[in-house]
Amino acid sequence: MWKAVIDAGTDKILGAALLGAEAGEVITSVQLAMLAGMPWTALRDAVITHPTMTEGLNLLFASLQARPVR
Repeated sequence: MWKAVIDAGTDKILGAALLGAEAGEVITSVQLAMLAGMPWTALRDAVITHPTMTEGLNLLFASLQARPVR
């Protein structure tokens, strides 16, 4: 089970909870994105090594809808 909380106004990742294999390794990538102030779309669009569990971040964030550009 993987969940993420996103600020709809800024597209910043506010937090995440990961339960499953290699979750400790994967959450580090989310933490780095949060510390860098990156939007969630950066993880959605990142080229992540295959096959790894971190690759699941592409799928997690692909399930979200980007807000329209104004």
